[in-house]
Parts: sequence; structure tokens; C-alpha cells
Amino acid sequence: MTKYHSKPVNHEGIVNWSEEEHSIWYELITRQQTIISSRACTAYLEGLALLNLPCSRVPQLPEINAVLQKETGWRVEPVNALISFDRFFDLLADKRFPVATFLRSREEFDYLQEPDFFHEVFGHCAMLTNPDFAHFTHVYGRLGQLASAEQRSYLARLYWFTVEFGLVRENAKIKIYGGGILSSPGETLYVLNSDRPVKHPFDIQRVLRTPYRIDIMQPVYYIVDDISELYRISERGLLQQIDLAMQSQLLAPLFSPKESSDAK
Repeated sequence: MTKYHSKPVNHEGIVNWSEEEHSIWYELITRQQTIISSRACTAYLEGLALLNLPCSRVPQLPEINAVLQKETGWRVEPVNALISFDRFFDLLADKRFPVATFLRSREEFDYLQEPDFFHEVFGHCAMLTNPDFAHFTHVYGRLGQLASAEQRSYLARLYWFTVEFGLVRENAKIKIYGGGILSSPGETLYVLNSDRPVKHPFDIQRVLRTPYRIDIMQPVYYIVDDISELYRISERGLLQQIDLAMQSQLLAPLFSPKESSDAK
């Protein structure tokens, strides 16, 4: 359940954002631009430059779509705060990225569990200008349409450790491409500056069997060698990889049960 509700979108794709929401957007984006400038991967920074998101106001969906459609044929689709798995996979399979049209409140300025407009647009849309990332996300959606309920739980782990919390190696340095990190100031600093999280080279079987929680700083991350590796991963028969992973037990979680663990 969520306390947030998406704002209406008119027939031209325009949202009537309030002055307070423009102010929240300004504070979110200006803070995060500074933090990610030396930590985000090249593909993300190039995509962010293409999007040219305004700082003084919340961007409108048609502005974002004009860039995405030109670069990779994608567009953003306004949705309610929460959508079903079926709709989520259908949208990705149609090269439409779901974006909830609400912004977080000041009470949850630093972190909220629901993916808001800032998370989806600032965190994810820049990477959707990259053809390899866009292809991976498209294939992911098509596979989700075909997957069983149990297979979808494994697909969720793949999405979590790539699209949301993925890392990439660039010139012997670790950089960020996952939108869940890039939209979070705390996690952006934590993932690269702290010695607490474990960072493994990407291994599809390990990723598919790694448990996660959405309400904590991640204890483990996976590193691809290049963003183009995502394209290769998407062409590796992922449902067959999932069937193979299902024959083994999940890895031991590196976090405490929710009742006794501190949230972000």
C-alpha cells in the first residue's frame, strides 16, 4: 500500500505540478547532480546530458519522450503509484517505461520505498538513451510476459541487481548505472565510499539466487565489465538460466530479518 497518488495527466501528457513540487524537484536534482557527477557511469552521464532535465521546474513527459524516442524508440508512460506485475512487463515489452506522476513529500525527502517521479526520471531515463541498456530492458519485459509466477521472482532479482542497483567497471574504476542508487544520495555515497557492502563480478546464477530487501542499504552489489554486457546477458536464454537457478537453493541473505534491521 502507498499513501501517494499519481497526479492527473492531460491529453497532451502535461502534469499540473504545484510550486511546492517544483521546489522539491529543484532541491532533489541539484543535490544529486553534484553527488553523481564523478560516480555515475559514462552512459548515464551522456544520457543525462541528452535529456537536459530542467532544474527550476519538474520536467514534463513529452520533453522526456522526445529524447527517448529519438535515441532508442522508448517513451515514458504515466501510471498509478503502484501497478501490477502484468502491466509492468507489458509496458517494458512495448518499450514504455512506467513513471508514477507524484513526487515524494518533504517528510520522506531522503528516502521512500515507492518509486516516485524523481526516481524514475532522474534515476532511470538517462540509461534508456543507451541502446544496450534499452535492449536489455525491452527483452526483460518480453521475458516477464512469458514467465511463470515463480520465474518472475527470479527475474525480479535480475532487475534489482542491474536496472536498480547495478555497477559497471570503467577504466579500472567502479561506476554506477543502477537507478535505485543514482536517485539516492545516501546509497550513491555508500556504495562507493563504504567498505561495508560486498561487490562481486556479475554472475548470472549468483545474481538470480541472491535475496534482497528494498528498505535497507544493499549489502551486496554486482559489477558488469561494460554496459554492453547487459545486451549479451539478455541474449543468453534467461528463462533457461532461471530454470537452472531454480534447481539450487537461494544464497544466504546478507541482512537481518526486517523486524530487527534498521531501515535506510
